[in-house]
Amino acid sequence: MKVSPRRRARELALQGVYSWQMSGNAVEQVELALATSNDMKKVDMSFFQTLLRGVVKNAAELDEKIRPYLGRLPEELDPIEKAILRLATFELTQQIDVPYKVVINEAIELAKAFGAEESHKFVNGALDKAVRSLRPHERG
Repeated sequence: MKVSPRRRARELALQGVYSWQMSGNAVEQVELALATSNDMKKVDMSFFQTLLRGVVKNAAELDEKIRPYLGRLPEELDPIEKAILRLATFELTQQIDVPYKVVINEAIELAKAFGAEESHKFVNGALDKAVRSLRPHERG
């Protein structure tokens, strides 16, 4: 199956957010490492940079927005789940042009690919609850 440039951007942004969370390195270093170690020809670079830089810049705010829907503290989350939820929350709040169903579906796919066995269920549940307040105009 052919992977879209945006999906590839999300995958690399997830890897970047995870790397940043674990290492504490500057986002520019993380971005450079990803760009030099991956084939970026099939990646929506602008979207990748927007996601990675936006999540890193707004991590604390994103954690606060998703916190009520987790059932536990963001600090208690698996690092991959935390990175996925931060990415999805950023998209839900800052990338209004992306339909919420696409954001949730992409987050579920990332959880299936990179998370623990049941991560996708947790991610889906949290985002499904969060979208009601983060995108009320779209959710109805």
